[in-house]
Amino acid sequence: MSPVVTLQDVHKSFGDLKVLDGVTFHVNRGQVTVIIGRSGSGKSTALRCIDRLERIDSGDIVVCGHKVSDPGVNLRALRVDVGIVFQSYNLFPHLTIEQNITLAPCSVKGTPKREARDLARKVLGQVGLEDKIDYYPEQLSGGQQQRAAIARSLAMQPKVMLFDEVTSALDPELTGEVLRVIEDLAAGGMTMIMVTHEMGFARKVADQVVFMHRGQVWETGPADILSHPTTQELRQFVGSGL
Repeated sequence: MSPVVTLQDVHKSFGDLKVLDGVTFHVNRGQVTVIIGRSGSGKSTALRCIDRLERIDSGDIVVCGHKVSDPGVNLRALRVDVGIVFQSYNLFPHLTIEQNITLAPCSVKGTPKREARDLARKVLGQVGLEDKIDYYPEQLSGGQQQRAAIARSLAMQPKVMLFDEVTSALDPELTGEVLRVIEDLAAGGMTMIMVTHEMGFARKVADQVVFMHRGQVWETGPADILSHPTTQELRQFVGSGL
C-alpha cells in the first residue's frame, strides 16, 4: 500500500532553534496516526509542515501526490485534499455556522449555494450539530464550536484530516464529545494525523503512534507501544501521565 503522507528526513529550524531534526514517517490510506511527545518536541510543527503552513529547510514531504516540499506546490489544490483543525476553533464570529461551513466550498470549489447548504447539513449531522446550522459561534459551547470547526473541514471532502491539540482548551466533558466525533471519523475510514496528549484515546483509535522527542521520531509503532515502550524516554513520558 502506497503512503498517503510521507515525511522523509525533514529538518526545520526557527533561527538557531532546531525544531525538526530528520523526521521520517509515513501514513497509509485509512490509517489513524497519533503524534505524541512533550511540549517543544516538534509535533505541532511537523503537522503544520504537512499542510505547508510552515516551510521546511530540507527533506521531502509528499501528501496525496502533492510534493509539499516543492516551492512551486499548488497550495490551493493541496488544501482541498488536506483539512486541518486547530486548538482554537478559528470560526468567523460574524457568520452563522452554515456560512462558516459553506464559505470554502463555494469560493474554492465553486459549489452552488443550494448544494453547499445541503453539504453543511450533512457534515453538521456527522458531528451532531445539524440543529445549530443557523446559530452564530458565540451561541455554541467550546465543544460545539470545535465540532463545527471539524464539520467545516469535512465540507471540503478532504482525503486527509489533521488535528492539532483540538481538545487542549476544553474541559473533560467537552473533550469527550469532540473525541467521539473523531472516533466516528476513524471508524469511517478517514485518514487522520492527530497531535494529542489524550493517551487513552490514542490507545483506543491509533493504528500508528509516533513518539517525538527533541525534534526526532524517537519511537514508532502500533498503539501497543504505549503499554510496552522500548525506550526510556517513552517510558518516562507515558509514566508521567502526560
